[in-house]
Amino acid sequence: MSELERVTKTFAGYLRRPDLYPELGRKVIKNIFNRKSAFRGKEKTIAWAKSNAVSQEAAIGELFGTKMKTFDLLFPEELRTAKNREAECPVKMGGAGALELIYSACEFTKAETVVETGVAYGWSSLAALLSLEKRNGTLYSSDMPYLSQDGDRYVGYVVPEHLKSQWKLFRHADKESLPKIFVEAELVDVVHYDSDKSYEGRAWAYVELYRHLRKGGVFISDDIGDNSAFQDFCEKGNIKPTIVDFEGKFVGVFLKS
Repeated sequence: MSELERVTKTFAGYLRRPDLYPELGRKVIKNIFNRKSAFRGKEKTIAWAKSNAVSQEAAIGELFGTKMKTFDLLFPEELRTAKNREAECPVKMGGAGALELIYSACEFTKAETVVETGVAYGWSSLAALLSLEKRNGTLYSSDMPYLSQDGDRYVGYVVPEHLKSQWKLFRHADKESLPKIFVEAELVDVVHYDSDKSYEGRAWAYVELYRHLRKGGVFISDDIGDNSAFQDFCEKGNIKPTIVDFEGKFVGVFLKS
């Protein structure tokens, strides 16, 4: 699919969904007036992240006081099934992230309520749900429809059916989904951000997620090297995060004091 075809199909998808018009308006404004904001402060933050980054295993030990066990040892059958599901999925989306970090955060906090933004195949959802099911907890997810790929029905494709009873998926942009989620879950144990990559999108969502994260809860954000939103948020709040180097990208994580 060419870029023009993708844009045309996405725009047509928005037009068929009046409930998504607020996000369409924001995207139009961003693409006309704020195109460079996606990379604001990127060089500064890449240098900062590189100078502070540790491995996922070191981060889990430092933050949670536990030794990391890999997913293929913890959940070999679930991982094998999920990989097969991803391989057979006709729509291509983002791959698995730092699953052990997400799972360990949920275990450390004895999480009963987790909020994530961004789902795609559902790898991070799977990691959280495998912990939450031990305590009959709930995962709340915010994820925009894949309008250019007709991929709505494949979102969360690797999540097995028996875990879906503990999963609530909100299919709008974060600015519409998160207020609805926080009506149901005022305080949460773990948050995981992996959605809108723009500086403005991150800056808005970080504040909302942090406000509803309980003391002692874990805040995780993927791809923090895209721009300086995470670094700026932490410096403004006097927060000292742990930076994880995961497959050449950077994940930011901290405990709420």
